[in-house]
Amino acid sequence: KYSSHTATAYENDICDFLRFYECFTGTPPFPRDLARADTICFRSFLADRQRRGLAHKSTARALSSLRGFFRFLAKNYDVKNDAIGLVSSPKVPRKLSKAIDAIDVENMHDAIKDSTQEPWIAARDWALVMILFGCGLRISEALALRNIDIEGRPDVLRIVGKGNKERLVPVLPAVWDAVGKYTAARPFGNDANDQVFRSVRGLPMSARMAEKVIEKLRCFLQLPDYVTPHALRHTFATALLS
Repeated sequence: KYSSHTATAYENDICDFLRFYECFTGTPPFPRDLARADTICFRSFLADRQRRGLAHKSTARALSSLRGFFRFLAKNYDVKNDAIGLVSSPKVPRKLSKAIDAIDVENMHDAIKDSTQEPWIAARDWALVMILFGCGLRISEALALRNIDIEGRPDVLRIVGKGNKERLVPVLPAVWDAVGKYTAARPFGNDANDQVFRSVRGLPMSARMAEKVIEKLRCFLQLPDYVTPHALRHTFATALLS
């Protein structure tokens, strides 16, 4: 039940190790060779990633990917390697996610109107801000919404998040007002199964497009770098606790 992004990241980590192993030993890796990989090999791999300037968090995930890979080899191919379990993960400093001041979210409304010429695009951008902030959704969850999901302005949205976990999210009237103004103004994407948020060309909006919306607002209002779509989700949580 991992997302496609997670599966791709794990695959890239394993391929990165296999490329390193070939350079480290001078021969292409076969399963029987991987069984003989020792702690020196694994620690050299971690050191190589550090030399390449890769983040500790990324390297910690790579080591986790390798552990899963060797469990797979042991279960399916009887290739066992105990050395991988003796290698410690790099310490990843924990960072507290920063929330945005509520007044900055309010200022985004006027900033969108002042900086966006096309009325339906301005309505879309504000609807996106409101659904991220007002419902605490991730970008992927907001962009996955279809018209059929919001039909009739339900009091609660059924959201499928990470790991295909489902949760029920209450929706404030102010969120529906913003979304309603956008859907009434957009020139396309009105079929039941169409995704709610559309690009200028009428295609489903991508995560990068959504990030650019917030980046534009951040520059316009001279806000700190931590003001991102995900920061709106944390702002929702902070406001809810308050």
